[in-house]
Amino acid sequence: MLSSKENKKPSQIERFFTTVYEISVFALQYFRFLFSAPFEIRETIYQCYKIGVKALPIISVTGFIIGLVFTKQSRLPLTDLGATALLPSLVGLGIIKALGPLVTSLICAGKIGSAIGAELGSMKVTEQIDAIEMAGVNAFKYLTQTRILACTLMIPLLTFYMSFMALLGAFVDVNLSEATSFVSFFQGALVRLNFFDIAASCTRGILYGFTIGFLSCYYGFSVTGGTEVVGRAANLSVVTSMFLIFIEEVFIVQLLNSVLKNG
Repeated sequence: MLSSKENKKPSQIERFFTTVYEISVFALQYFRFLFSAPFEIRETIYQCYKIGVKALPIISVTGFIIGLVFTKQSRLPLTDLGATALLPSLVGLGIIKALGPLVTSLICAGKIGSAIGAELGSMKVTEQIDAIEMAGVNAFKYLTQTRILACTLMIPLLTFYMSFMALLGAFVDVNLSEATSFVSFFQGALVRLNFFDIAASCTRGILYGFTIGFLSCYYGFSVTGGTEVVGRAANLSVVTSMFLIFIEEVFIVQLLNSVLKNG
């Protein structure tokens, strides 16, 4: 008969520190294998295709609608101030510096993060990962590193693509209201942007992409139990990724404001 001490479940604090420890070990293992052969280039390219190309439809539609709505919402206060001519510049700054990286990463966390978590979780519970190991392939390197690297590479590209689609949606609204030409609109939208703004947007995309890929692979690869836990792994991949993205966004915005203020 088990004692009460043996029956006692770990507390939330104990589970938290256990999870932190497991994530730290997972991260160390990832970086230990990152620069060691084999590099699984073909699988990485395939994952880039799955993550990047297959996300284009939802990114295109979402970006266009966000640009259209953001422009409509911004027009009224600028009209009251008599500063409608600044609308393209405002939209360009808002989309490229703020909305583009954040919205893209949240969409990818929902679409890509859940897919990776569920896929790896299913492979784990059906012992496909064990079969890969028995075939002499490093399953951790083949399955996780390729997906994390693909997320890290593709989400910054998707960020710029979404920013373009959002600006295109904004142009449609501005063109219908003020008959502004395509060239004039994009000149106004990009005139106040500099290299630092573009680099910051790209850096955020890289960081958010790594966060999504890493956490999704961790939860999928760490599944234990039957098939009922696969859905939980997919859900945790999405929720945790989104939560950390918001935390990172707060710190990044604060850091950028400090740099600009001191610079």
